[in-house]
Amino acid sequence: MNFDKYKLTGQAVSLKNFPTRADHDVDDDDLRKQHRKVTKELRELQRELYAESKQSVLMVLQAMDAAGKDSSIAKLTSELNTQGSRVTSFKKPTALEQSHDFLWRIHNKAPAAGEMVFFNRSHYEDVLVVKVHGWVDEQQIQRRYSNINEFEALLNDRGTRVIKCMLNISPEYQLQRFTSRLENPGKYWKFNPGDLDERQHWVDYMAAFETAMTQCASTSAPWFVVPAENRRFRDLMLATILRDTLLDMGAKYPAPDFDLSDYNADNIAELAKIN
Repeated sequence: MNFDKYKLTGQAVSLKNFPTRADHDVDDDDLRKQHRKVTKELRELQRELYAESKQSVLMVLQAMDAAGKDSSIAKLTSELNTQGSRVTSFKKPTALEQSHDFLWRIHNKAPAAGEMVFFNRSHYEDVLVVKVHGWVDEQQIQRRYSNINEFEALLNDRGTRVIKCMLNISPEYQLQRFTSRLENPGKYWKFNPGDLDERQHWVDYMAAFETAMTQCASTSAPWFVVPAENRRFRDLMLATILRDTLLDMGAKYPAPDFDLSDYNADNIAELAKIN
């Protein structure tokens, strides 16, 4: 399944041109089958990335509240080896973090060689929520777009492939998700009255997303607008984007640093004998 039409590499963005729900005329059973196949491929590609230990992947998920960032990341990482993958969620900055530049806490969590790291929210909060609420002036927001592009280029130069995904939902879907949380005692903890206040800024948030994706998308650090209201399609799309990125990176198992002719099934037992 090809998702190129959802990919942004520098063109102007209008979210009205992107669906919030999609299935590409594939039924749920086929979506599940395709997802299992892609997940199996991901496990092997992750092993190669980790073993090679030269390149890395950073996958950023941004969205409005209740779009499914948590469940998307849980699904993406459920079959990965935790030794080579990590999830970081960014909340309100601490006093220490606020005493540094806005990228300080982000850079500290970037992936090391061989790692796959998933950001639940990210440095883009500083040109989304900060912009919507006017916590810094517009000139500073403009500088931050440049700072972000330079930061992501720096990561790319080091061998980190950056993928950014906006989980696209409608306000009607968000309201449905909020309502479902109040109908299930097991989900009361997920309901935050403050999310209703943020919802009042929906139009401003969409405009902020469009500007951020227009200003900060490139061939080396693309944005994807993911239709997120069909969870099976969403999960398949995210897994496929990650799989295709790893395939393009071409990580390989490293060659042995010893002479293979010295070790074989016939002599290994003797060589491994404990005195």
